[in-house]
Amino acid sequence: MMEEKDKSQTWQERMKWLIGRLNEAGKAYYSEDREIMSNYEYDALYDELKALEDKTGVVMADSPTIHVGYEAVGELEKIRHESPMLSLDKTKSREELKNWLNGHDGLLSWKEDGLTVVLTYRDGELFRGVTRGNGEVGEVVTNNVKVFKNIPSKIAFKGELIIRGEAVITYSDFEKVNATIPDTDAKYKNPRNLCSGSVRQLNNEITASRNVRMYIFTLVSAEGVDFSNSMEEQFRFLKEQGFETVEYERVNEDTILEAIARFEEKIPSNDIPSDGLVLSYDDLAYAASLGRTAKFPRGAIAFKWADETAETTLQKIEWNTSRTGLINPVAVFDPVELEGTTVSRASVHNVSIVKSLKLGIGDRIKVYKANMIIPQISENLTLSGNIEIPAHCPVCGGDTKINKEQDSEVLYCVNPDCPAKKLKAFVHFVERDAMNIEGLSEATLEKLIGAGLIHRFDDIFHLNEHREEILQMDGVQEKSCDNLLASIEKASDTTLQRILGAVGIPGVGTANAKVISRYFDHEPERLAEASGEELASIDGVGDVMAGSIREYFSDVDKKAGFDALIEVCHLHKPESNAGALNLEGMVVVITGSLEHFENRNSLKEEIERRGGKVTGSVTKKTTLLVNNDATSTSSKNKTAQSLGIPIVTEEEFMEKYLV
Repeated sequence: MMEEKDKSQTWQERMKWLIGRLNEAGKAYYSEDREIMSNYEYDALYDELKALEDKTGVVMADSPTIHVGYEAVGELEKIRHESPMLSLDKTKSREELKNWLNGHDGLLSWKEDGLTVVLTYRDGELFRGVTRGNGEVGEVVTNNVKVFKNIPSKIAFKGELIIRGEAVITYSDFEKVNATIPDTDAKYKNPRNLCSGSVRQLNNEITASRNVRMYIFTLVSAEGVDFSNSMEEQFRFLKEQGFETVEYERVNEDTILEAIARFEEKIPSNDIPSDGLVLSYDDLAYAASLGRTAKFPRGAIAFKWADETAETTLQKIEWNTSRTGLINPVAVFDPVELEGTTVSRASVHNVSIVKSLKLGIGDRIKVYKANMIIPQISENLTLSGNIEIPAHCPVCGGDTKINKEQDSEVLYCVNPDCPAKKLKAFVHFVERDAMNIEGLSEATLEKLIGAGLIHRFDDIFHLNEHREEILQMDGVQEKSCDNLLASIEKASDTTLQRILGAVGIPGVGTANAKVISRYFDHEPERLAEASGEELASIDGVGDVMAGSIREYFSDVDKKAGFDALIEVCHLHKPESNAGALNLEGMVVVITGSLEHFENRNSLKEEIERRGGKVTGSVTKKTTLLVNNDATSTSSKNKTAQSLGIPIVTEEEFMEKYLV
């Protein structure tokens, strides 16, 4: 059935909706063997989009009316900016920000946390994209900008246009990418790091898969256009060309404090990473007349949220060995209250930071929560520097070595047989989103590995042969042992996609495992024998992941372990989605414990089978939140309430949507 146009939509909103709808239909048809609209409806929407593009002169990079081919380059060309890109002076004082206006109107906007990129358009087409680099020399990333989600490849304006913006990856897209990475240590630390690597890829197919967006914050020049001396007019002009600008409010000395408070209230629901605000003069001539210092322009200033800090005493540094052998330092200190919670631990990340902070036992340190979330050490007041970097692994006692990675020193255990490496791999294997074996905690796995009962993944499914030995272990009762063996038996009835996501192939997580398994019709032999080229051709896989999969199956020991696992498990194919896609277009967040479904992942799979989408955080795009505790004061409940998003129980959701 044809969907009617919302009469209140602007042409930009309509174009964005048409592109999203058509691309969704194309993906469903070509990649997922399902139809979400008739050919007639697709053609009608396509024709409407083409007519809109012809009328406005704007063609977005992800429009189905054009095809941006994926292309790899050998290296990123470097180019000097026409004028240096300076940083902004900063303040954490709201009164100072108010006084800075000095009687003038200003524009207050998010200071988005990504990678600054300069775009040049000529004759109405994207000519060049360059990263900020060191402020004077940047890298040419035109090829990658072409696949940004919201950047037009063609605009109506035909003169030379130069603009600056922030390339970002949203929190929700960041979570999706990390969900595909089974190795905890390999996950990206924050959206900014992921965005920086995505924008600077040599192969723009990888960039395209990361959903990079760009929001414009400065119009550098627009040949022959009069903006009536107003920065806000520049923003209006850019929106008419199809660009998305940073979210902003017009302010003066009387309204700025209230505007800052409104931005602060939006922080929990803002899906775009930000690390503060920017205040700019609307009067372009006045801003230009102020000139600049050696480091900062005087026409704009950054506002950083004041972090709540607490002083405490460092008790010890724990060194934790991961399954990759990386040994991570964690600071343990006297508990303090920060942002409403009690914290007593903070990651120190690497050896370089331990050294730069000159940490020592008993030191007085200041701690805070980065972006109000992650505990960090901001300052060491004592600087005793008495922490010794371990020469031996805290788990196996083997030798350690310090590697240089991205200008930082990191500590590794070099023993290939380190139990920690094996333990973490098994912990991932039994996790809920992997093989989902209840009762196999990290402590239990450690005992089983130490007893020599587990060497490979398939050994877990032979533990019923060692029941008496398990009962002799400390703390193991007959009931808990039988429950564990029953859980293992239940988990052995599984699918290829679960096994593939559990065995620890770099880059292959739950979502990718599902796509790959479906491509090979859930036949493990076809997967194991597939060439790198065939694997790379699968939607969402690409060369890097394909290489990891080929490397895994080319390893004789890993291949033997995989075959043994397939042999001992009872594989079945997931049921096809023959029912109606009654949840199509819905975005659902699930939190808290469930009563009717085995776990959150089971409910997620059911929602996705019906065409819905499940995300990890509540944003303005969320349709509803499923939470059996509607009175909870959790951040997700608070965000949903502030945005007017319905909160329903599991039973209410089932009665309304899963009938």
